[in-house]
Amino acid sequence: MTSPISEATTALKDVIEKLLGPDGCPWDKEQTPESLCDYLLEETFELVDAIRSGKIVDVREELGDVMFLILFISRLYECKGFSLADSMQESAAKMIRRHPHVFDDASVNSIADVWANWERIKRSEKKEGEEDKPKGAFDSLPKGLPPLLKAYRLNSKAARIGFTWPDDAAVDRQLESEWQEFNAACATDDKDAQEREFGDVLFTMVELGRRKGLKANAALNNTNIKFLDRFERMEALARSRGKVFADLSFSEMDALWDEVKKGA
Repeated sequence: MTSPISEATTALKDVIEKLLGPDGCPWDKEQTPESLCDYLLEETFELVDAIRSGKIVDVREELGDVMFLILFISRLYECKGFSLADSMQESAAKMIRRHPHVFDDASVNSIADVWANWERIKRSEKKEGEEDKPKGAFDSLPKGLPPLLKAYRLNSKAARIGFTWPDDAAVDRQLESEWQEFNAACATDDKDAQEREFGDVLFTMVELGRRKGLKANAALNNTNIKFLDRFERMEALARSRGKVFADLSFSEMDALWDEVKKGA
């Protein structure tokens, strides 16, 4: 007896085979793994938005869209010598290998121990065709990560091997120092220096948040949502009073901001 997941996967694969078949879709038949990358990124962001919105119906739909693209891309790679089953089996073996405290007799006393084991095992792994050379701490970090997320991952990975400030107070002092350097750069006409020091401020703030269990990407996303919600309510409030929001003075806009903020 097949499982619902197996049946659904087969149905979706059948759709893909039809799309790529002789009587299929011209657009789909022109696609390559490379051409589908942008669509995969877009669908992934839509899934993230759905998860953060808390709308279960949207999450269900977007998960399906991501799964469709995963199956589509894996189908295109079958002619290159591997299938999605190969990828899934490799992933399962990797997860078992990197969780010796679950699947073997290794013992851990904290989540920090779990991460230490993970990094140690990951560094020891060698992919087929790779040169026999030591791996750096950041070798596996994707180059295309969004900057805030990449800053978080850089700080996190560095901390796991001991390269981090000794305590939060030290990070506070570093942040104050970076802020002073940024202000000093802003007192000049050197835009490159201003950008460089601004980046240092952001990087240090990401680490300060990480040490407090906060993710800069999620925090900024929530602030963006809050700002957008309040701005749209300001526009609606102005319209309800027969005014065009863009024609208001800043003081009038600011008064509306305070009004919607109090009503939040």
